Amino acid sequence: MSSLEFEPPKYARVVLELRRKIENGDYPPGSLLPSESQLVREFAVGRTTVVRALQMLQQDGWITREHGRGSYVKGRPSAAARPSRPGLAVLDRAETSPGVTLVGVDQVEAPGPVAGLLGVDGGRVLARRWVAVRDGVVSEVVTCWFPPELVFGTDLDKPGPLPVGLRDHLRTVKGLRIDHIVERLTARLPAGDEPGVLKIKKSEPVLSILASLHDASDAVRFVAEVVMPGSLHELEDVYSVPN
Repeated sequence: MSSLEFEPPKYARVVLELRRKIENGDYPPGSLLPSESQLVREFAVGRTTVVRALQMLQQDGWITREHGRGSYVKGRPSAAARPSRPGLAVLDRAETSPGVTLVGVDQVEAPGPVAGLLGVDGGRVLARRWVAVRDGVVSEVVTCWFPPELVFGTDLDKPGPLPVGLRDHLRTVKGLRIDHIVERLTARLPAGDEPGVLKIKKSEPVLSILASLHDASDAVRFVAEVVMPGSLHELEDVYSVPN
């Protein structure tokens, strides 16, 4: 599979900018967003990209869309209304959390999609891997890949578990702030040692979420993959249907 398939979608930039403007008060609740044509010109993207971005904003509860009238701002959705974000959970979970076990810290050759996102062209990166267990059952295995320049001056290459989440650790020791995360969900069969780690059959599907973690300049700083047994997880969301 080409690494190009894992490049952040164009609509993500539109979604992020519109969210920032809503949060900053540029578009207060009840206000009308610019028209699709205006957004096409503003972001220099196609109409399909703009429509997709507006659909995402509506689905996540930021706006409401009315046929023939436009898109109206609802404001920042409550935490309960927002769907779960596996990439964010990876960013904030300490490796010493209950049920979490660090199983590997190694220098490895970056897998194709990861190398493409990090721009290392098959070079070696640091991989940290941990397993999460819930109610005695392995619920997910998480692998994070870090480029050498990010590892330098941190404890990421140390074999012991980090007592704080990656967000706090990297902000403290490197001054790094993660600005946004792009996630790609794939259903596939388990690969490598995943059947043994997850304690599932080789024929049992898994859900893979590949998350690229970006700074404010949109540069990918590191990449994480969350792999979950398909039989233990389901995706559920509730959103309005446009008229």
